Amino acid sequence: MKPTKQAIDTFLAGKKIAIAGVSRNAKKFGYQAYLDMKSKGFEVYAVNPNTDVIDGQPCHRSLATLPPEVKHLLVVTPKPETLGVVQNAIGKGMDNIWIQQMSETPEAIEFAKGHPVNLVTNACILMHCSPVKGVHKFHRGLMKLFRLLPS
Repeated sequence: MKPTKQAIDTFLAGKKIAIAGVSRNAKKFGYQAYLDMKSKGFEVYAVNPNTDVIDGQPCHRSLATLPPEVKHLLVVTPKPETLGVVQNAIGKGMDNIWIQQMSETPEAIEFAKGHPVNLVTNACILMHCSPVKGVHKFHRGLMKLFRLLPS
C-alpha cells in the first residue's frame, strides 16, 4: 500500500508520538528514529518491554502505560511483534499508526485497515519528517527527482 501525502501529513501533525520498539542499541533504527523525532520537536514516548530507560529518559514497557492523549504510534518492532502492537494500539484508541518499513506484516496492515485509523505503511518516517537529514535527505531528493514521493 503506497502512502498518501495526506496520510503522512496527518500522522506528522501529531506532536505526541509513541515509538514502539525503541532499541537500547544506539546503532539500531528504532533508537535513531527516537532521537531524530525528539530533535525535531516531537514529544516522544519510548516503548520497549525490556527496559525502563532509553537515552536517560523514562521508557514505557507497554502501550497501556502511555498517557491517553498520545494517539500517534510509530511501530519499529520486529515483524513477529507488529500485529500484537497494532492490535493493542487500536484497542487503546490510538488512531494514527505508522508501521515502519521492515516492521510491516500483511496481518498487521489488514488488521489496521479494518479499523478507523490513519495508517501509513511502505515508507520511512525519516524521509518525511522535516527537516530531513543525512542519507535520508539524499534518498528523498532522488525520490523527488523521479516523482516517486507520495502525492
